[in-house]
Amino acid sequence: MTLTLSGLGFGGAPIGNLYAEVTDEDARAAVDAAWDTGTRLFDTAPHYGLGLSERRLGAALAGRSGYVLSTKVGRLLVPAEPAPDPDGFAVTTGLRRQWDFSASGVRRSLEESLVRLGLPSIDLALIHDPDDHAEQALTEAYPALAAMRDEGLVKAIGLGMNQWQLPLRFVQETDIDVVMLAGRYTLLDRTGLPLLEECAERGVQVIAAGVFNSGLLATDEPGAMFDYTAAPAELVDRAAKIAAVCARHGVKLPQAAIAFPLRHPAVASIVLGARNADEVRRNAAIAGRPVPEELWEELG
Repeated sequence: MTLTLSGLGFGGAPIGNLYAEVTDEDARAAVDAAWDTGTRLFDTAPHYGLGLSERRLGAALAGRSGYVLSTKVGRLLVPAEPAPDPDGFAVTTGLRRQWDFSASGVRRSLEESLVRLGLPSIDLALIHDPDDHAEQALTEAYPALAAMRDEGLVKAIGLGMNQWQLPLRFVQETDIDVVMLAGRYTLLDRTGLPLLEECAERGVQVIAAGVFNSGLLATDEPGAMFDYTAAPAELVDRAAKIAAVCARHGVKLPQAAIAFPLRHPAVASIVLGARNADEVRRNAAIAGRPVPEELWEELG
């Protein structure tokens, strides 16, 4: 199924307390601000704050219509001794993640997500990070999601990953609707282009995430992080050179980073995470500024 996706989407990891605590009020204000700026694509996952992001997003969207909401499968939340989350989210809860790409695990995951979201069905379900579970994701998780799509429990299905090779297999071997690709088609990393070309050929929509490569492209002066680790000096230098080209054309580095993936015909939307209303409005303002064609010609 082809979904109607807004060009700018809201990424729900930050309101799941990614790296730092976010208050309920700030999380709600972030979603409200996204709505007010015209965003109609909202993305979350059980992984984000061990269900916190789903609960917050579901509450904030309650009573609204005309949006697309995506969540993910592959990590079940199971009881555990209360402890701080080891995966980067500032939460302490009696839950832990358990990988499960089986047919029964995928169905259970989606049903539990619907409870947290407060919804009877969802627009988009994505198989989340099956890097070490490729065959099970292909032979069990995908058929389970396809069956739930047939049942009407979900409108569209797909895959969300930080690599492009396994998503390419899914596009070639299954009938998925959407790929969420994080960090592999950016100003600094275009390795995901073969996947995008195949998606364009087969009519699979692409949602681009991680367009800042986790920090290096997020500010006017290149940052110090690339894909969640310290950026190598070579990449920092490349980002600085790109920033200099942008400056010559009156464009900010994050502005170009947001605009770049949308130039590919397969990319339907960009998802940007935000933890408060100010970040949402800043992202929307940056995304709304045009980028001259001459900049892309110079960057090549």
